[in-house]
Amino acid sequence: MKQFDLSLYLVLDPDLCEPLGMVETTRLAVRGGVTMVQLRDKKATTAHMVETGMALKAALAGTGVPLIINDNVEAAIAIGADGIHVGQEDMSADEVRARVGNEMILGLSVDRGEHARPADPHHVDYVGVGPVFPTNTKLDHSPAIGFDELAKLIGMSPLPAVAIGGIKAEHIGECLNAGAKGVAVVSAICGQPDPEEAARHLAQMIREVRR
Repeated sequence: MKQFDLSLYLVLDPDLCEPLGMVETTRLAVRGGVTMVQLRDKKATTAHMVETGMALKAALAGTGVPLIINDNVEAAIAIGADGIHVGQEDMSADEVRARVGNEMILGLSVDRGEHARPADPHHVDYVGVGPVFPTNTKLDHSPAIGFDELAKLIGMSPLPAVAIGGIKAEHIGECLNAGAKGVAVVSAICGQPDPEEAARHLAQMIREVRR
């Protein structure tokens, strides 16, 4: 049984994470309460993804926080990452599962009902639903769906869901009340003056909503 906690899911952006860098941002954010980390770098070569991923894996050693690689199956395998996350335009979830085996966590992006319903729990472990709001960290994203559609899509999927897309601290309550098991954030932690404190604030808000 794969163990993972979607509560506070950090998606790393190499540009936003400067000047601290992705590894130090991750180290601090995990101290603040981040429960999962995804390396997303659309411009990086596989070799560069592997180099960064290995450094992140070392930084996360002993924390129990899984490292997820966005899209790049070859890099995920080479790193020995805990998981892979793919979008609807990437390799199919069935193909990814065949490549990475049964042990890796597999996440799938969902932005429409026709994606949510067929997500196969035999292959996929969780869905990332959104974008809830427009976001500058992913310029090719689908139209924002808002909270009502978020709740609808989560309700259609048999899998645990994490809400993603422009999410800030003030949105956490509505995301969790829509049925999300957690929130995925980028700029709410990456690029903040103190990523540890930013993560701690978000984690505290999640705990308060769940009380």
